[in-house]
Amino acid sequence: MIWSREETFEREQIRALQLERLQKTVGRAYGNVPHYRKKLQEAGIEPGDIKCLEDVRKLPFTVKNDMRDNYPFGLFAVPQREIVRYHASSGTTGKPTVVGYTRNDMENWAELIARIVTMAGVTADDVAQVSFGYGLFTGAFGLHQGLEKVGAAVIPTSAGNTEKQIMIMQDFGTTALIGTPSYGLHMAEVARNMGIEPSRDLKLRYGLFGGEGSTEAMRRELNDAWGIFATENYGMSELVGPGVSGECSCLCGMHISEDHFLPEIVDPDTGETLGEGECGELIITPITKEALPLLRYRTKDITSLHYEKCDCGRTTVRMAKIQGRTDDMLILGGVNVFPSQIEEVLFNIDGIGPHYQIKVFKKGYLDKIEIDVELIDENLLDSFALLENLNQNIRTRLRTVLGIDAKVNLHEPRTLARFEGKAKRVIDLREGK
Repeated sequence: MIWSREETFEREQIRALQLERLQKTVGRAYGNVPHYRKKLQEAGIEPGDIKCLEDVRKLPFTVKNDMRDNYPFGLFAVPQREIVRYHASSGTTGKPTVVGYTRNDMENWAELIARIVTMAGVTADDVAQVSFGYGLFTGAFGLHQGLEKVGAAVIPTSAGNTEKQIMIMQDFGTTALIGTPSYGLHMAEVARNMGIEPSRDLKLRYGLFGGEGSTEAMRRELNDAWGIFATENYGMSELVGPGVSGECSCLCGMHISEDHFLPEIVDPDTGETLGEGECGELIITPITKEALPLLRYRTKDITSLHYEKCDCGRTTVRMAKIQGRTDDMLILGGVNVFPSQIEEVLFNIDGIGPHYQIKVFKKGYLDKIEIDVELIDENLLDSFALLENLNQNIRTRLRTVLGIDAKVNLHEPRTLARFEGKAKRVIDLREGK
């Protein structure tokens, strides 16, 4: 099922609509946001200079620090009386990034979510359990309103109190689970500890996961654990929240709603535009936002764009699974390592569970990495030979993929940290990190 006709527009229709909306967005930013007026004037650009879609490359980038420097409302393009909702990031590395929505922004947001949940298979017949944390974080409220728009019954359980969540899932007949993939795996583990086999004893059919990066190996773990069809969706609070893109049943990339977002891929080091299929940093310009009209926002996410029509019937561009982020890439002795590469290796090794943590530190002048992983079967602890073979197997596979040697620490089952929100997988103990 396809929710909106805009998802099947021909390419020229999409481009014409994008240009019209880009021009309005640039004009709104220039006319109503002093920060953008100053940046555009310094670059020698006026709104009338945007005559074709490719002219977006003339615009300066926006980065997260621009939002923090203008905290809380300096980038807003409307007066506060027109704002009907505020959200914000956690602000763990500084002041939070604050976003706001007009009534029209909220309606567009619900529309965007309706599209991605429909792509995933959810209909008005489903019971959707939202296990994101409700609060300033955009994830829970964003998915909630879009699920209601398609007519699904929403259970706003929020994150935490996992045993009660499993009980509600069983008693209410939940058919769709919404949350982070790491919390989804934890919930399945808790269900089994309660004597419930998720794939047999529950009615769950769909899993809509987002809020953190994941790999195909993690998807397989979720599908096997719950007996579901798991899809991934993408977004960030600066752009709207969840709803920028999502996977359809073909699982060949996440469809971007191009009538609301203009995507680009650039070289993260030079900022130069890259071509279709080339891997680089994702740049997004929201082109329908009234409250917060960002121009060329640098997401720091590494991906590629693919424009051929999908077998599902949608013509919107698809972004490949996020390979990593420019700010979570670890440089170890001159070697670039993404945590997602480590996860892909770990999830394909028998005998260890899906929970892990990466520690990076200095030993003298050298970068070192240690990886803590859990055993599935605690009986392995009784055999030094089996433990040693498993440890060597993990280290060998990691060395093949990463090109460096990593120390591996095997832990008893259920001893590493679990996460109800975004999982914190990397602890970088190097000075200045």
